[in-house]
Amino acid sequence: SPGEAYRRDGVLVLEDFAAPGEVAAMRERAERLVEGFDPHTVAIFSTKKQESHLTQKQSRDYFNDSASNISFFFEEGAFDEEGHLRVPKEKSINKIGHALHDLDPVFRGFSRSSKMCGLLRDLGYARPLPVQSMYIFKQPRIGGEVVPHQDSTFLYTDPPSVVGIWLALEDATVDNGCLWGLPGSHTRFPLARRMVRDANSGAIDFEGPQADHDLSEYEPIEVKAGTLVVFHGEFFHMSYENKSEKSRHAYTFHVVEGAVGCEWSERNWLQRDPNFPFEPLFDPQTKEVSSSPSLPSSSS
Repeated sequence: SPGEAYRRDGVLVLEDFAAPGEVAAMRERAERLVEGFDPHTVAIFSTKKQESHLTQKQSRDYFNDSASNISFFFEEGAFDEEGHLRVPKEKSINKIGHALHDLDPVFRGFSRSSKMCGLLRDLGYARPLPVQSMYIFKQPRIGGEVVPHQDSTFLYTDPPSVVGIWLALEDATVDNGCLWGLPGSHTRFPLARRMVRDANSGAIDFEGPQADHDLSEYEPIEVKAGTLVVFHGEFFHMSYENKSEKSRHAYTFHVVEGAVGCEWSERNWLQRDPNFPFEPLFDPQTKEVSSSPSLPSSSS
């Protein structure tokens, strides 16, 4: 059964989870969002060197505030010394994040669909709380690598409960930078490393060592567009640079347990604006599915 495979491997691959029309709608929507965005308002963000880049206050604040916004992050080297884009924004954007699943109607609709609620119910969540979402472009030739990590490092609850939900919006292959994962790593490597934010300064840092493990044991997760990949918060995964001529778009979001007895860490980088709390997919009290309640005014 899917539940058994997930418990054994820490990862689940569900083909054709999203219909072609849903995939097309999300790609189209991301294109519109980028079209409407003015790059002069943004700070540069690098996934590879986030520790050094986030010391710049402006960049750090933009990143921290993205928890409650639809924000835009560019590939390293996208801007020249004067702060101008070297290539058009649609070719140099790295990702959009981190509240698409709440603020954008298209991404909200998919993230809070009845099939998504069914999946999280099957995985044993009592009150699943989506906390972040990203549209990842993985641009041809410049799409950067994402180093090996466990999602619980970034999105910690006590006890750990995060699950990563990753939807291929284009075919993902070894050539264009597909995911790679280490099967069973969620049981072999308890979480030792945390990314934490200083409540006063807003500075972000890492605590604890990354578990030592063998990259040669990783297996590629090559999937067709529309496939959903679900991974446990302690499952080690990564992706290499995209050196091909094809992009590798994906939509990913992360869900934690929001029921009593599971605490969101106040030291996580991601802290929502107090007027914009996390909103559960469903609540055990009401059993209702929240697909389209009123959105906060900031989404206009």
